[in-house]
Amino acid sequence: MVEKAELQGWDINEMAQKVALDIPDGAYVNLGIGIPEKVAAFVPEGREVIYHTENGLLGMGKTPEAGKEDPELINAGKKAVTTIPGACFFHHADSFTMIRGKHIDVCVLGALQVAANGDLANWSTGEPGAIPAVGGAMDLVAGVKTIYVITRHTTKTGESKIVKQCSYPLTGKAVVNRIYTNLAVIDVRETGLFVRELAPGISFEYLQSQTEARLNP
Repeated sequence: MVEKAELQGWDINEMAQKVALDIPDGAYVNLGIGIPEKVAAFVPEGREVIYHTENGLLGMGKTPEAGKEDPELINAGKKAVTTIPGACFFHHADSFTMIRGKHIDVCVLGALQVAANGDLANWSTGEPGAIPAVGGAMDLVAGVKTIYVITRHTTKTGESKIVKQCSYPLTGKAVVNRIYTNLAVIDVRETGLFVRELAPGISFEYLQSQTEARLNP
């Protein structure tokens, strides 16, 4: 069953494109490390999105072509990036002032777990010896207006990442607005989880079988 889940649905680039299509024109957007970084490659034609990275860049562009990377131009995940016309650089403290001052419209983050009420756990499993890696995530979920999560629907060993209640240390409580996985797009509302869109070949019944939390069609 787990193998079937991994073979069906959207690939990572298709997931990232789904997120990009839902970001409104003119939005200021922070992208987390990993899959979220791919969203920057899919800005729809005719739409302007200003990407922010907390190490001090507003106006982040696509990943540079191989061999054209600038070692001094990186995002918060230490990966090479490009800039768009009008991009600006600033101190790390100013970057977090933007976040904490609620000047960022959307943040796209990865997740270890998302609970039915929108709780997010994305920085530690809490296991002995686990290396904490919270980064700016706690500031982002507290200060950004809209939080999108993009992640594989299940772990490598088949456990659902969308759960009734998070068992890992929380990044934020009731902060997630929408979840994008390889199987579906799911809205998080006060009354529960509602399936917005199913990936090709995925039925609601199959999606529920891969999800610990209860879903609403």
